Amino acid sequence: MKIFDIRLPEKVNTIIITLQNAGFEAYVVGGCVRDSILGRQPEDWDITTSATPGETKALFEKTFDTGIKHGTVTILLDREGFEVTTYRIDGKYEDNRHPKEVTFTRSLKEDLLRRDFTINAMAYNEKEGLVDIFGGLTDLKEKRIRCVGDAKQRFLEDALRILRGIRFAAQLGFSIEDETRAGMRELAPTLRKISAERIQAELIKMLVSDRPGLLLEAYELGITAQFLPEFDRLMKTEQETPHHMYNVGEHTIHAIENVRADKILRLTMLLHDMGKPALKTMDVSGRAHFKKHAFESEKIAGNVLRRLRFDNDTLRKVTRLVYYHDYRMPAEAENVRRAVNRIGEDLFSYYMEVRRADVLAQSMYRREEKIRNLDEIEELYSDIVKKEQCVSLKKLAVTGKDLIEAGMEPGKEIGKKLNELLELVIEKPELNTKKELLKFLWKEK
Repeated sequence: MKIFDIRLPEKVNTIIITLQNAGFEAYVVGGCVRDSILGRQPEDWDITTSATPGETKALFEKTFDTGIKHGTVTILLDREGFEVTTYRIDGKYEDNRHPKEVTFTRSLKEDLLRRDFTINAMAYNEKEGLVDIFGGLTDLKEKRIRCVGDAKQRFLEDALRILRGIRFAAQLGFSIEDETRAGMRELAPTLRKISAERIQAELIKMLVSDRPGLLLEAYELGITAQFLPEFDRLMKTEQETPHHMYNVGEHTIHAIENVRADKILRLTMLLHDMGKPALKTMDVSGRAHFKKHAFESEKIAGNVLRRLRFDNDTLRKVTRLVYYHDYRMPAEAENVRRAVNRIGEDLFSYYMEVRRADVLAQSMYRREEKIRNLDEIEELYSDIVKKEQCVSLKKLAVTGKDLIEAGMEPGKEIGKKLNELLELVIEKPELNTKKELLKFLWKEK
């Protein structure tokens, strides 16, 4: 790792200097220091100070109380907000997440001592330079996630830190120090006290990281059992079939790693085979079958996403992709148009990525044939899009109004007839003109 070069934004430095000139200590702290040392662009800049909230507010023209109870004030400079938090000592934690009370302190060390991991417990300003009391810089150099002080105590204070540790390891490509791992394993059950929304946020950050495969480490430490027991069942389900070389859980991890880092895609790959454990059967030859597992997987995916409080748009997209993840077809233009109609124009390109990731996580058995089929389907799909061929009612050359004007009675039959015409143009796209479709309608009459 190169010698670090932390460059504070001008407004951040202005706030720090203003506090210092008034006789207080002030530093940037936490993730922005960590990311700067790693050569990453910080998402935001958190400032910590020995000044109390009242003393901080007295020094700046425009402020508002963000979390005044916990010592946080937001300072506005040219309409840009910066959070400034007073050094504090957290009181007793009663819910494995929040301290019952906080006490302000003038000691930076006491403030840093309450933080989660050493790499997040460093402070910096241009006057004193880097303050690294707990060896965070060494841990960054050695790519290690390690708790500040006693690991069990840190996790008892805030159980979400258990999942955050896995997430940081996944995002940064770091390993987890032994004592920290032991604390995670022992206190994993306390994650059940954490809100679904918090779990969801950490899960997504881990899934879209460069190392989503660390979900396996979460499984080994008993972490997934607390919020995603369905994954644990995958890890215990073997796939005795030529098409697979991993158990269902391992296949799932490889599938996640084979798809691009998009929330919808990686959630789909996480959930796509959730129905397999319940539907596994063995034939007389000792070969496993998982018939209709896509339908069961869709149901389980919906349950998981609702339990973790995902939004309706994510729920709709992921469950639909899970349902169609194993939808296969000969590479013929009509089949592709029909598939686009069923799956949805907005999701078909996602479906193709899901299919490819799934195949690449299987065994080499007939892989070339499967990939060739996907390549040919993609070529046909590209041609369909280029030619703007009709695959849905919104692209049909006639509307319900046109049919009424052509002599049809208003009512349910209109919708039925439009769908019949859609089936016609999916089969023969050249017929998608108003003239041809009305001609077909008159011919039927």
